[in-house]
Amino acid sequence: MNLYSLTEKVLNGGQINNIEAEYLYNQPLNELCENANKIRKHFCSNKFDICTIINGKSGRCSENCKFCAQSAHNHTGIDEYPLLSDEQILKQAKINHEQGVLRYSIVTSGKYLSDAEIDRMCNVIKKIKNEVGISVCVSFGLLNKQQFEKLKQAGATRVHNNLETSRNNFPNICTTHTFDDKLKSIRAAQEAGLEVCSGGIMGLGESILDRIDMAFTLRDLGIKSIPVNMLNPISGTPFGKNKRLSNDDMRRIIAVYRFILPDAFIRLAGGRGLLDDKGKGCFISGANAAISGDMLTTAGITTKTDMQLLNKLGYEVKISDE
Repeated sequence: MNLYSLTEKVLNGGQINNIEAEYLYNQPLNELCENANKIRKHFCSNKFDICTIINGKSGRCSENCKFCAQSAHNHTGIDEYPLLSDEQILKQAKINHEQGVLRYSIVTSGKYLSDAEIDRMCNVIKKIKNEVGISVCVSFGLLNKQQFEKLKQAGATRVHNNLETSRNNFPNICTTHTFDDKLKSIRAAQEAGLEVCSGGIMGLGESILDRIDMAFTLRDLGIKSIPVNMLNPISGTPFGKNKRLSNDDMRRIIAVYRFILPDAFIRLAGGRGLLDDKGKGCFISGANAAISGDMLTTAGITTKTDMQLLNKLGYEVKISDE
């Protein structure tokens, strides 16, 4: 077993196992990243997927996720507000569409939206589809199949629901819901005919094996859009003093994920603005997607800046789901 034989195995349609993934994690960084990028080009060519998000409902979340600024259990001083108006959400969708963004995600705090709130969101999704045309993703918490079906009928095409970490590490991150609650909701979305976007956060105190295990769970679920967030330690959260990961840490994670998930859109997400190169190193180490613009409670990188970088790297930014 060596780096090059494992690269060929993946290029020829094979799947690596846990032992091989752990071996890859300990290979020289530059060679690992070069081979991961080779796999990315083989399976995904130079297509790049950009999405943006809007914080549609902020704060007062009942869940106790230790990383989250929006949890009512944490005290971070963020802005708190109920669902934004249809006009606010629609206006931002138009701005993103004009900037060439493929997908616009409405994200809300809380364990889940109520049925009344979902009805409101269905109405605004219909308006976006009728007046803008941008693809709509929703991140509304741990919903059931019937709720997902309503959102699909309204025009949503994708659901976001992060695993956050491995099954083994999840109880160290959150105790108000479980890893199985996450899996149940993800499968309900898939049964409703929606695509699912799911990944996690690096830097929560997880082990290398936790990172690898989460990738295998995502592979088993058939997820093709994988957000990889880097923890931004926020004062007032239990993880507020965690050490930030480095550019090289993130490049290594991205590269190993590409070996495990060769044909997925591996998406740099929250925390990218903390990287010295704003993600450039990861974009030549296997990543081929990103969340652009502001995050939920922190500033991000402008879509214009991202587009300029991606053009220099030779990427073709997707403008449709085809």
